[in-house]
Amino acid sequence: MTSRTHSSKPPLSSRMMRATWRGLPAKRHDVGWEPGLPVPAADGSPLITDHYFPRAEGDFPTLLVRSPYGRGLPWSPMYGLLFAEQGFHVVLQSCRGTGGSGGAFDLWCNEAADGRATVSWLREQPWFNGTLGTVGPSYLGYVQWALAVDPPPELKAMVVQVGLHDPHALFHAHGALHLETALAVGAGMTYQHQGMAPFLRATLRLQRRLRAATTAQPLRGAYASALGGEVPWLDDVMTHPDAEDAYWHGASLAHVAERLSVPTSLITGWHDALADQTFEQYARLRRAGCETALLVGPWTHTSALQQGWPEVFTESLAWLRAHLHADPSGLRPTRVRVHVGGENAWRDLDDWPPATAADSWFPTVQGHLIRQAPTDSAPLTSFRYDPDDPTPSLGGPLLSRTAGPRDNSSLEARKDVLTFTSAPLTEPMDILGPVSARLNISTDTGHADVFTRLCDVDPQGRSINICDGLGRLRTDGQEPSPITVPMSSTAHRFAVGHRIRWQISAGAHPRYARNPGNGDSPVDATTFTPVRITLHTDSTLTLPMHTHSSGTR
Repeated sequence: MTSRTHSSKPPLSSRMMRATWRGLPAKRHDVGWEPGLPVPAADGSPLITDHYFPRAEGDFPTLLVRSPYGRGLPWSPMYGLLFAEQGFHVVLQSCRGTGGSGGAFDLWCNEAADGRATVSWLREQPWFNGTLGTVGPSYLGYVQWALAVDPPPELKAMVVQVGLHDPHALFHAHGALHLETALAVGAGMTYQHQGMAPFLRATLRLQRRLRAATTAQPLRGAYASALGGEVPWLDDVMTHPDAEDAYWHGASLAHVAERLSVPTSLITGWHDALADQTFEQYARLRRAGCETALLVGPWTHTSALQQGWPEVFTESLAWLRAHLHADPSGLRPTRVRVHVGGENAWRDLDDWPPATAADSWFPTVQGHLIRQAPTDSAPLTSFRYDPDDPTPSLGGPLLSRTAGPRDNSSLEARKDVLTFTSAPLTEPMDILGPVSARLNISTDTGHADVFTRLCDVDPQGRSINICDGLGRLRTDGQEPSPITVPMSSTAHRFAVGHRIRWQISAGAHPRYARNPGNGDSPVDATTFTPVRITLHTDSTLTLPMHTHSSGTR
């Protein structure tokens, strides 16, 4: 049964944005809209909700989309309008304390209870047919995992797009603060639910004041001018680097995937700031025997929902139609589809990661990268890292517009960046899976970060980043200390004539907060100590060499 009372056409701005998209499935229904419905949370706070629905006779399943970023652009056309056109009721709700909803927004604390309260409300609606799915990106993924902590029986499918399940890992990596990401999240959570204009002004202000906010000594509180005021929860996440701290208790929802039986589709991009979280949840779902699918495109966190939207929407729609409409015709034949960089093609795989052979590469004193292992662990080369002139970040998995693949040539010209490069390849080489580095390092202060990156160098000399990672090192005086740094995952083909490059430095600022070099907290440090870092010969770059393909399109 379809609701028609007090309904109108969706907002003009949403219909105008809808008209700009190309490459989407043809619409099946006209859409009606009931805006501003107050849904009572467990404590009575009104959760303001918009209802989109097909203007057609018959029963339709419902999609729940809960967001702290408002219910206007782009969420209204991307989720409300597009999915209702395809035969779904869509319930687009502002999380408490955002977008006019009552109560106070408390990052990740109320989503499970508020999600359950919303499902209780749905059960009372005459148009709800008892079949429910969830969909959404980023923090909208977190609220899906929160509902799945104790999944209601009506929940039949989830689609988590560039999604979050572990807030600590969003803000910290091995003790290092994801500084630029923290500020971007602060701006998004504070302003995006107020509308596009306030959010755009906040984003531009952050860009203008980013350098001042990220080079202040101390960092604590320095973001206020860049974000237009204090953000109490941001102070908290920046000053609690330890995942075991009581502050983070209950924040991670990683465990949900370990016992989930709701069919779940996961979507990410190779340069998504949350890609590693997606791969972790995929592995957990597979171990739990849960029906799951994985799509990984050539995207960043934001471009997945822009340039990548036709693929992301089509994938999401096929999964929801299969599990809520009992129409599996749009599902692909394999569980995994990844975009292979360098080859610029999609590849269908039975699982992730596919079977690979560990391919070890070693640095030489001449700056080469070779497959022949060294016979000792002698010092190879050293460089000086000065926190007052930190090695800059360039591209990679960020939330900002500077994310993604970039030419690293200017970065690699710096004296505080080491590079080791293979000979030109005489045959193509495919790597599919997790990349890692084991570095044997000594320092003169005992405190340093190590940033390690894999690049593809083309015949013209452009060095394009593929994947990377950072580890925090505490050494005992001048004695070398081994550290293993996970460098995320990739699917990439090194073409004939291209070279493999291993890039090593002691930071990537402002992506990561500077290591002060003296053991002080990066958030509270007011003095910095330059560090001499020495790399030893028995350091290893390990690539997952793929020996066969399962099909390309």
